[in-house]
Amino acid sequence: MRDWAGRAAVAAILSFATFAASAADYPAPKRGTWVAKDFRFHTGEVMPELKLGYATIGDPSGEPVVILHGTAGSAASMLNPAFAGELFGAGQPLDAAKYFIILPDAIGTGTSTKPSDGLRAKFPRYNYDDMVDAQYRLISEGLGLKRLRLVLGNSMGGMQTWMWGVKHPDFMDALVPMASQPTEMSSRNWMMRRMIIDAVRNDPDWKGGEYTVQPPAFRTANVFFGIATSGGTLAYQQQAPTREAADKLLDERLNAAFTADANDFLYQWDSSRDYNPAPGLERIKAPLLAINSADDERNPPETGTLERELKRLANGKLLLIPASAETRGHGTTGNAKFWGKDMAAWLAGVPKRAASGD
Repeated sequence: MRDWAGRAAVAAILSFATFAASAADYPAPKRGTWVAKDFRFHTGEVMPELKLGYATIGDPSGEPVVILHGTAGSAASMLNPAFAGELFGAGQPLDAAKYFIILPDAIGTGTSTKPSDGLRAKFPRYNYDDMVDAQYRLISEGLGLKRLRLVLGNSMGGMQTWMWGVKHPDFMDALVPMASQPTEMSSRNWMMRRMIIDAVRNDPDWKGGEYTVQPPAFRTANVFFGIATSGGTLAYQQQAPTREAADKLLDERLNAAFTADANDFLYQWDSSRDYNPAPGLERIKAPLLAINSADDERNPPETGTLERELKRLANGKLLLIPASAETRGHGTTGNAKFWGKDMAAWLAGVPKRAASGD
C-alpha cells in the first residue's frame, strides 16, 4: 500500500510538471496543503486533522475562481489541454493573468486525506456535504478569502457547485454547475453507481476493506460504468462502427493502467448517495449558468428536470451543448472548447458583489 501511495504521489507530481511544461502561456500550477483542525463530518465523527490538498494558478491578487473536479478525479485531473489549456491561457475565458484559480482536491482524492492513508473502511463515511464544508474551510480559513468571483464545477463538482450556492449564497458572484442536475441522486445515475459500489463490497478479496491485494472486480466495473454512462452515442458509433473496432476499444480500456485503491474508489462513488440540493434552491442568489450536453447519459435533458428546477432560481440560465460525433456524452463538458467562450461572455455581464464575510 505504501508503494502504491508513493507511485501515485510521484505520478501526480509528474503530471503537474508535464502539464506546466506544455502550457507556457500561463503560470505553472502551484501545489499546496492546508490542514483543517477538528473537522466534523455529518456523521458526528471528528477528525483532529483533515489534510486538504489543492492547486492554484495565477497571482492571489487576481479575481478568485474555484474549480471543482469530478468523482475519482483531483485538481491534477483538471490540468489537461482540453480543459485548462482552453481556459487559463492569455486571452482565454479564465486568463490566469486576471484570475486566481483554485482547484481543491476533494476529501478522499488527490493529496487530501483518504481511506487508503490508513483508516481504510474505518474512515468516516463522508458525503458531498462534508466535501463542500471542507472546500469552504479551505477557501475561507486556509486561503483567507471572503468572496469568490466564480464557483465552477464539472460532474461531481457541478453537483457541489449547486450546493455551494445553497449553503453559501452570499459568498460568490457567479455559479457554473456543469454535467449535473440539482435534484436527488436517483434513476439510472444512482443505479449504475450502486452497481460499481456493490462490485467492490461483494468482491471476496475486499475483505471488509482489509484486503492485501486490490480486489479485481472493480477494475471491470469501472470500465463498464464509464462506457455505460459517458462517451456519447454518436461518438461511440464513430469510434467503433464494427464489432472488431468495438472489441479493440474495450480491450484497450480493460488493459489500461488502473492504480485506484478499492476503498478510495468505493468511498468516492458512495459519497453521492444522499445528494439533493433541491429543497434549498430558492436560497441561491448568485446568477447561475448551468452547462449540460444533450447526450449526457447521466443527466438526460429529455426528462425536463433541469429546466424545471432552473425556474425556481431568480437568475438561472441553461447552456445545452448539442450532441454530435465530437461530443462525449457526460464527458463533453470536460472539453472547454464547447462552452468556454459562451461562459466568458455570460460572466462578463455578471456584476461584482461586495465581500460577505460568510
